[in-house]
Amino acid sequence: MKFAVLGTGSVGCGIADKLIQLGHTVMMGSRTADNAKALAWANAAGSNASVGTFATAAAFGEIIFNCTKGLVSLEALRLAGAENMKGKTILDTTNALDFSTGTAVIGVSNADSLGEQIQREFPEVKVVKTLNTVNGKVMVNPNLIAGGDHNIFVSGNHADAKEQAKQLLTSFGWMSDMIIDLGDITTARGAEQYVSLWIRLAGTLGTSLIQMKVIK
Repeated sequence: MKFAVLGTGSVGCGIADKLIQLGHTVMMGSRTADNAKALAWANAAGSNASVGTFATAAAFGEIIFNCTKGLVSLEALRLAGAENMKGKTILDTTNALDFSTGTAVIGVSNADSLGEQIQREFPEVKVVKTLNTVNGKVMVNPNLIAGGDHNIFVSGNHADAKEQAKQLLTSFGWMSDMIIDLGDITTARGAEQYVSLWIRLAGTLGTSLIQMKVIK
C-alpha cells in the first residue's frame, strides 16, 4: 500500500520506517521537495521511500499520517490540499502543544480538539485520532512497555477509516483487544487532554516509556 507521512520529525521518521519495514511504499512530505531531513530519511530507507512536498505526498498516499507539529497541522494540511486528500483516511497522531512559556500548554482543549478542527476544515477526508498518547518509539513498538499489555485509542466519525487504523495498529504490534474505540471525533478531546497528564508523569517518573492500561 502507498502511504504519505506528513512531517519529518522523530514521529514521522519512526512511522515511515515502520511502514517501510512492513513492505509498504512511503512518500514523506514537507514544505519543500528538497527538505534535508526527508532526503536523509529516504536515502537510508531504501527504494520504497521517496520525498515530496505536502501536496505531492498527499496525492501519492492512499492513507495519510499527519505527523506535523500540532500547532501548525492545519496549515500543513492546507498546503497538502483538500483535493489531494479527498476520500482518504488521515491518521492524526498530533497534539497541539505550546511550549513557548516553558511549560507545555494544550493549545486546543475543553470544547474542541485538533482532531475535530481537522475534520471540520476537511469534511471530505476521514480523520482518525490515534497514537497521540504515547511517544514515537512506542507508537511503532508497543512491546517496549509491559510487553504491549496497555491500551491505545481511536476516535473518528467513519467506521471504515477506524477499521483501517485498527489494522495498521495491529501491524505495528498493538494487540487488537488493547485498542479502544472511544467513538466519534469529539472523543479526541479526551485523548488530547490526557497528554497534559502524560507529560507530568514522564517528568515525575523520569521516562517517556509510559502508557495507561484501562481496567474495569
